[in-house]
Amino acid sequence: MSTSRFALFVDLENCGAKAATLNNILDKVKIRGDILLGKVYGYTDSFSDLKEVLLSNTFTVVPSIRYGYAQKNNADIMLVIDALEVAYTNPLIDSFCIVSGDSDYTPLVGRLKSMGKFVLGISRSEVASSIFINACNEFQFLETVSSVSRDKRTRKAQSKDEPLDDAGLNKILEGILSEQTDEDEMYASELKGVLLRLRPDFNEKSFGCASFGKLLNKLASKFGTIRVKNDNYNVLVSLNADAPDAAAKKLTADNWRAAFTEQLQHYKDDGFQRINPSILKADIQAAYPDFSERAIGFKRFSDVLKQMEKDRLLALEMDEQKNMLIKML
Repeated sequence: MSTSRFALFVDLENCGAKAATLNNILDKVKIRGDILLGKVYGYTDSFSDLKEVLLSNTFTVVPSIRYGYAQKNNADIMLVIDALEVAYTNPLIDSFCIVSGDSDYTPLVGRLKSMGKFVLGISRSEVASSIFINACNEFQFLETVSSVSRDKRTRKAQSKDEPLDDAGLNKILEGILSEQTDEDEMYASELKGVLLRLRPDFNEKSFGCASFGKLLNKLASKFGTIRVKNDNYNVLVSLNADAPDAAAKKLTADNWRAAFTEQLQHYKDDGFQRINPSILKADIQAAYPDFSERAIGFKRFSDVLKQMEKDRLLALEMDEQKNMLIKML
């Protein structure tokens, strides 16, 4: 299969990225293809924690020199000019990722698409414009990108500074396979290519296996979450739909507050101050597939949020378009 070749443009003013968040963005794009060019805009000393991530991924940094409100518009214009220059002069790049939700970038998206380029948009739900969202070929909320896996063991496995163990590697492979939207399975060679984009230091021999195929069979037998099969001398890998779920978790009238509070704390830890309610509901449903408002004593999700506001677990606000936002306390 052909591999997409991305140019990645990050508006730091709009995404407010932390190092972990930016790493999650990079992983999301690397699963889809190679990043040939990366550039960030609006860099200031407040983003100094990003230095290692930016340097190790060979980003070009455009600093922000504060001088009135026009400086923000200057950064936006520079991003547009740079993206169009790449589109017209670099024939290797066929895909663009724009990390911003600003509707001002909608004409840029339209021009890139008219040139046959694929456009992936990523943004915080708090600032994402519906116009920009609908203009992109694909759009992901930054909160969703940051919440792919939140248990402590997975967090440790995903750290680029920690050596991978079997459990950590299996989680990464699950993440790659779950991102496949066109096909249910991948060739092992393709899967290894994506894995190497995420972890260039990967080597199957470090896991005691002479080949990647043997390592896949080992993980499939040990954890049961991936499935490996041979097809005309090709090895195909997919998620195991028959894998037993972890202990089934259910929300009740007694425990729902703790579950919601824990999820809100995850957003806060990831650097988000406000989120769209749909993000919270989607993550709760992902963690508790049987969740329903009526099961915990409410008619609508908005009623759940209003009760949490009464309990001083969150605050509800309205944006300029009169859309509800959840503010972390």
